[in-house]
Amino acid sequence: MDNNQCRQCRKFGTKLFLKGERCLSPKCALTRRNYAPGSKGAKARAPRKTEYGLQLLEKQKAKVEYGLREKSFARNFKVASRSKTATGSEMLKLLELRMDNVVYRLGWAVSRAQARQLVLHRKIKLNDKIANIPSIILKPADTISPKDKASINPQKAVIPKWLKLDEKALKAEVAKMPEREEIESDIDEQLITEFYSR
Repeated sequence: MDNNQCRQCRKFGTKLFLKGERCLSPKCALTRRNYAPGSKGAKARAPRKTEYGLQLLEKQKAKVEYGLREKSFARNFKVASRSKTATGSEMLKLLELRMDNVVYRLGWAVSRAQARQLVLHRKIKLNDKIANIPSIILKPADTISPKDKASINPQKAVIPKWLKLDEKALKAEVAKMPEREEIESDIDEQLITEFYSR
């Protein structure tokens, strides 16, 4: 039986990588049952979605993918809306620069949820000081490292171009602000911008 995380991927019809390695294996619920969850399942006719419905769904998908509650997500959007650049892509950049997401992108955790736990349990250092707030937004030149080697279990990961990782020293640096094309996500940020602009 699929747990709630797998149901979320089936609901949105895309892999959100909420369970790490399992999402890449044949055991992935979306691979095995590529249809919406529920008793009607594959037999259910896809409902016609309104413009509002599509915008809402995209916002919900982004919230689930990054593991945020509505209040935190809306706060990120509000900060992004003050930027002179496109609000949607600015919002994605802020989400990517969250401390828990950076830990995940470095391959130090199998999922964002696990990365959040590492930060909360004081296993990660920011600029050589213990930081236990997953929502901290990192800036270029910030460094991040585990408290000690035993704190993390490094996974194979494709490190984004905006991060520099010294694997021997187990220390990473935010090299620059991420560009939209460097963010690995199929989120349609324009739909989210339209949702909040209603």
